[in-house]
Amino acid sequence: LLICSEIRRLEEPAVLGKRWKDTADTVIVGGGCVGVSLAYHLAKAGRKDVVLLEKTELTAGSTWHAAGLTTYYHPGINLKKVHYDSIKLYERLEAETGQAVGFHQPGSVRIASTAARVDEMRYQMTRTHWHVTPQYMIGPEKVQEIFPLINMDKVLAGLYTPGDGHIDPYSLTMALAAGARMYGAQIYNPAPVTGLEPTADGRWDVQTPHGTIRANRIVNASGFWAREVGKMVGYEHPTIPVHHQYVVTATVPEVKALKKELAVIRDLEGSYYLRQERDGLLFGPYEKMEKMVLQDSWVRDGVPPGFGKELFESDLDRIMEHVEMAMEMVPVLKKADIINIVSGPITYTPDLLPMVGPFQAVRNYWTAIGFGYGVIHAGGIGKFLSDWIMNGEPPYDLIECDPNRYGKWADVPFMCAKARESYGFNNVVGYPKEERFAGRPTVRTSGVYQLLRDRASMGFHAGWEQPHWFYKPGDDKGYEPSFRRTNWFGPVGRECQLVMERVGVIDLTPFGKFMVKGKDSHKLLDRLFANNMPKVGLTNISHMLTPNGRVYAEVTITQLAPGEFLLITGSGSELHDLRWIETEAAEGGYEVDVTNVTDDIGVLGIAGPNSRKVLQKLTDEDMSDAGFKFLHCKSIKLAGLPVRAIRISYTGELGWELYMDQKNMAAVYQAMMEAGKDEGIDNFGTYAMSSLRLEKGFRGWGAEMNCDTNPLEAGLDYFIKLNKPADFIGKAALQEIKAKGLKRKLSYLSLDTDDIDPEGNETIWHNGKVVGNTTSGAYSYSSQQSLAFAYLPMELCSVGQKVEVELLGRKYPAMVIQEPLVLTEPTRTRLQKKEKSKA
Repeated sequence: LLICSEIRRLEEPAVLGKRWKDTADTVIVGGGCVGVSLAYHLAKAGRKDVVLLEKTELTAGSTWHAAGLTTYYHPGINLKKVHYDSIKLYERLEAETGQAVGFHQPGSVRIASTAARVDEMRYQMTRTHWHVTPQYMIGPEKVQEIFPLINMDKVLAGLYTPGDGHIDPYSLTMALAAGARMYGAQIYNPAPVTGLEPTADGRWDVQTPHGTIRANRIVNASGFWAREVGKMVGYEHPTIPVHHQYVVTATVPEVKALKKELAVIRDLEGSYYLRQERDGLLFGPYEKMEKMVLQDSWVRDGVPPGFGKELFESDLDRIMEHVEMAMEMVPVLKKADIINIVSGPITYTPDLLPMVGPFQAVRNYWTAIGFGYGVIHAGGIGKFLSDWIMNGEPPYDLIECDPNRYGKWADVPFMCAKARESYGFNNVVGYPKEERFAGRPTVRTSGVYQLLRDRASMGFHAGWEQPHWFYKPGDDKGYEPSFRRTNWFGPVGRECQLVMERVGVIDLTPFGKFMVKGKDSHKLLDRLFANNMPKVGLTNISHMLTPNGRVYAEVTITQLAPGEFLLITGSGSELHDLRWIETEAAEGGYEVDVTNVTDDIGVLGIAGPNSRKVLQKLTDEDMSDAGFKFLHCKSIKLAGLPVRAIRISYTGELGWELYMDQKNMAAVYQAMMEAGKDEGIDNFGTYAMSSLRLEKGFRGWGAEMNCDTNPLEAGLDYFIKLNKPADFIGKAALQEIKAKGLKRKLSYLSLDTDDIDPEGNETIWHNGKVVGNTTSGAYSYSSQQSLAFAYLPMELCSVGQKVEVELLGRKYPAMVIQEPLVLTEPTRTRLQKKEKSKA
């Protein structure tokens, strides 16, 4: 299977030839472009005590054989910043280090040959206009001008990104290494890591054949050796090598005759990229799931010792379907001679995104692994991690790459199934609310999953299956993605009406759930959260802030007993938040016990005007407004089973969240459904909850607030107690922000749309200029209009201000309105009591 290749093989010295360091601030394991970039950025930022260990030679692994593509484009919002930082670094790196990097920037074009692709490009344009990245949607004539060798028969449009191109990965890595050394970092090779031992004070002993280094932190940047390095600290990271092939041709006369370099093209329907390589062409396909090859033996048996600058045996037959499509799109390929087929390992995670940042439960262990596109990510990720290490917080939100998004549920079968899917789906149309179904369900299913699985369209949240919306007879069932309103639109409206007028039940089990107790529990939480801690039996909403006063997390906190707290967070930030809490507890020396009980506790939400009647039938507890007040918590018996009930609902309607042992969920659910027959009880899903929370003006973490926003501009003033005695993290920064005044503010918009609704991250225009972006959006079934939250400059935040929101290439009129559109049930009840008292 494995054959030796001499491509770009350079001999490295067999011994270190330099003095060994016994201590370091940061030890980076792995000398590919990502690891070397981090060494460069840390050293340049002033962290001199940086050591990089490479087991054989720099670039060994996946870097040396990469195709080297660089692009500003990314369908996600946050990774655009990574790509931007990479390209800007690569543009200046040669002048800075004196090392040639072979950077070509002819631009690139993504080809649309179907109507859905055209919509996708319009969708991506509105998500790009508020970023600094230059990107243009162009017509067929412009596509041909940029790439004159293309067959125009199927070209409908293109997404053009000037400044894109390709770089020589070996030269890039060597330039980064030269820069790292220039700024004071040490690079040792060959220096394989043979062991990683934690010390009692949170540091690491990094063992190698040359000796041991005591490090303040270690960063696993070891590419397809990531699992081996992870096992040294007790973790099996969900990364797996896949076989990726690209083809290089001999000189093509038509290419040689061109006066300027061809732009890179990406034929999305053909699922391949193609660029100029000297006077020939290079193109690389992404095969379908059933044809692609995983190197799963490396997961089972480990990477073969000594594998570094070797390749796999090529298999042209496996990619012939894509070769033929490339020949049809670029006809000169038909006559081109193939001189090389490169087939090498690149590393995939289940969702194709890298795992970047500090790891939960293992102090001072960081990862920069799982890069399917390491060359374009290297520069930006090196800067991102360096900034985080230097400043104690991430420079911007990148939670989609958080290494803690995977738990123990991400086992080998799941990883393999998802890696196949992610590779095979590399160039599928990227719809909003996208779902992918390989590897599901995982071991994470709630106690009511079996009861609901065939009645709902399920979503995937941190390993859990959770209903998005429910079917009724006559509904168009199943997952039907679209850029416009689709088959779920009507049913979701039905569910919103259910909650507003009768009573609905929702599975909320995916919430992250932690128990914090011990002598210093109150003191720790007072340090972590900007709100006051609730009294025993009460609940509140609290926020963890970064040192610079940005919103790291939103958590619901209940004090169950003196010094015993239940913390509830969103499913997507479970281990992300737990890591932050555990780190502060350890570094601050607090005597506390922090336990993750997410998998043990099931959660059902019940909401609607009839919810009290249903629960009252099943318990002897007084569920009246006076007997069970808003934001109160009680341990009750429901249908004879123990339940911890909190009077709160993210729909904004009368409701409770019911926390119970997973094994009791089905019985409690069935009892409620039986008891609620006369009250019109039924199920509702997360899509309805999202619409209802937006109507009530509820902010959502990850949308209206994250590590890019501070709580004052997000309108969270009520939850931020700047006058509380405790010096909570971010307090000083927030006081400074308040004193200086805000530059922007979260605003509430109504939109005049047709068959499309905002979802967040759309561009906002005013007088022909980009002025902001939406953060989330939905259709309000109560008022029959589209709503969105959006960040706008202070001068455009007044109620009545008119702006435009770009959706699928069209600018729709929008207006700032008073929030909330619909009052919450507690507010309505309070106002009604006030009116009665006046009467």
